[in-house]
Formats: sequence, structure tokens, C-alpha cells
Amino acid sequence: MKKSLLYIFGIVVLLQLSSCAPSKPAEETRMVSPDRLIKKLEANRRKIKTFNGSGWLMIDSQSMNAKSSFEVMIKKPDSIKVSFYGPFGIDLAQVLITQNYFQFYDNINNTLYQGRMRNDIMKQLLKIDLPFDEVINALTGSVNLTDKLRKEPDDYEFVDDRYRLAYKDSVNSIESIYFVRSSDMAITENLINNNLGRKLLEGNYSRFNVLDEVPVPFEINLEDSYNKQRMKVEYKNAEVNKPLSNFNLDIPNDAKVIEW
Repeated sequence: MKKSLLYIFGIVVLLQLSSCAPSKPAEETRMVSPDRLIKKLEANRRKIKTFNGSGWLMIDSQSMNAKSSFEVMIKKPDSIKVSFYGPFGIDLAQVLITQNYFQFYDNINNTLYQGRMRNDIMKQLLKIDLPFDEVINALTGSVNLTDKLRKEPDDYEFVDDRYRLAYKDSVNSIESIYFVRSSDMAITENLINNNLGRKLLEGNYSRFNVLDEVPVPFEINLEDSYNKQRMKVEYKNAEVNKPLSNFNLDIPNDAKVIEW
């Protein structure tokens, strides 16, 4: 009887001691390596080959401040088609841009502008001064991390269910910071600051929907303080990796054509 009581007492003591032992922090148990995280984020971005979305596009820059309903079709890596609509669904303009050429059809004046692709075309046609590939990333709510695949972050932490990665670029005197939601590996925010901590570029991404196993933001806010421009996208509908049946502009035979 005494042996049984001692045995039971010993088990109780062990249970109490184990319950008092410090538990492993949630950050430790859930945190993944930055290498794995970056590879996963890049895999998600590259998985989207085609994108078709419709909603609202707002651009606030030095040459334009306007909001329009629109539809965008993207074939990665080199083709964008955007259609702009006015009140009551009136066609305003259509834009087709590739890495080699562009077409801009002004529906109101029945005029087609076309020519070879050059550096200033994105600014001239979409009124936002961004490189071609960055426009594709902005419209799909993705962030290109290719150059981070072989780099270790200068700072890496897990706070409030988000990963935070920071990379310092001493050559260009900037720091790039990314916030990634742990639950679905969605990039919710990215920042580029100069070496004095001044914000040069900020991207915020929200209202995510999982499309083909990739979290895609339906609301995108891109604020480019350095170039004094801002773009906001609000999608009502979007789909990825579906065939894009019509990637040509609908241009009447009597349209005036201007080589630009």
C-alpha cells in the first residue's frame, strides 16, 4: 500500500514539475527560416502566369488625378491589356503594352496611337512612372523578391503573427522591409526607406482571396513618395491562370492611326 501511495505521489510531483516548466515561445515553434520563406513567396509570385481582373483604378500623380472602372488582362512576363470605362459602362480607352510595342486606342476620338516600346511609355499612357515589370507586379499585388533568393536578411523577426524581413543596400543607401502574414504567406506590406529612415515607397495589400492556391490581394495601395505618385486598385473580380481569349484591341476600321 505504501509503495502504491509513493508511486502515485511521484507521478503527481512529476506532472506538477512538467506543468511549471517554461513552454517554448510561439515565435520559436512557428518561425521558418528566411531562406524557406523567400523561396515560398517567390514560388507564389511565379505561379501566376495569367491574370484577369476588373474593378477600380485610381492614379494620383503630377500629370493626373483620376479614378476609373477598368479591366486588366496580364500575360506574364511581357503583355498587359487595360480597358478603361466611364459612367454607364462607356468605353473610354484601351491600352495594349508589350516589351516591344504598344497600342493606345482613344475610343472617344476614334484614334489609335501605336509605336515601339520605350522608357517613357508607361508614364505617357498610364500616367504612372514605373518600369514595365513593376507595373505588372503592382497590378497583381505581388512583390519581386528574385534578388533576395541568395541573400540573408539583415533583420528577421516574428511579431504579431507576421514575419518581418529587412535588407540593407549600402550601394543605393536604401533599406527594403517586407511584412508577411504567417497564416497564408501573404505579403501585406513592403517599404523602401533611404538611409535616413525616410519613406520612399510603401505598398499595402489587403482583402486577400486564395486563387489557385496563391493569396491574391483585391485591394492594393502603392504610394511612391520619391516620384510623388500614388496608385490604388480595388478589384471586384479576379482570376488567375485561366486562358485569355481576347488579347487584341477592338479597333474600328475607320479609326485614325498615328505612329507615336
